[in-house]
Amino acid sequence: QVQLVESGGGLVQAGGSLRLSCADSGHTISSYAMGWFRQAPGKVREFVAAISRSGGSKNYADSVKGRFTISRDNAKNTVYLQMNSLKPEDTAAYYCAAGSAHYIVTVGGYPYWGQGTQVTVSS
Repeated sequence: QVQLVESGGGLVQAGGSLRLSCADSGHTISSYAMGWFRQAPGKVREFVAAISRSGGSKNYADSVKGRFTISRDNAKNTVYLQMNSLKPEDTAAYYCAAGSAHYIVTVGGYPYWGQGTQVTVSS
């Protein structure tokens, strides 16, 4: 059973950094590609980044390329999202999700979701 719990969100000034973590208490994370999505108030949930099962392949939304880095530690059953040079438009609830392939960028391609962690970037 996949049980995802995000942490690491908070309030940060523009230009700052945060690192989000997603832990899988079900200890099955190595079986899945993992993704991060975000949803701002009044907007649809959008793809941010994804990583393959081994961590060898990664995929990023154009809006975060060069600023965000996704990584994983299967031994710790954890996926990370390092967010640098944050902008006010990065403000959203961030969700991790488990799916079948890192090149999938749609919400429907990820069957398992965490509850989300809020990131707020002040200008």
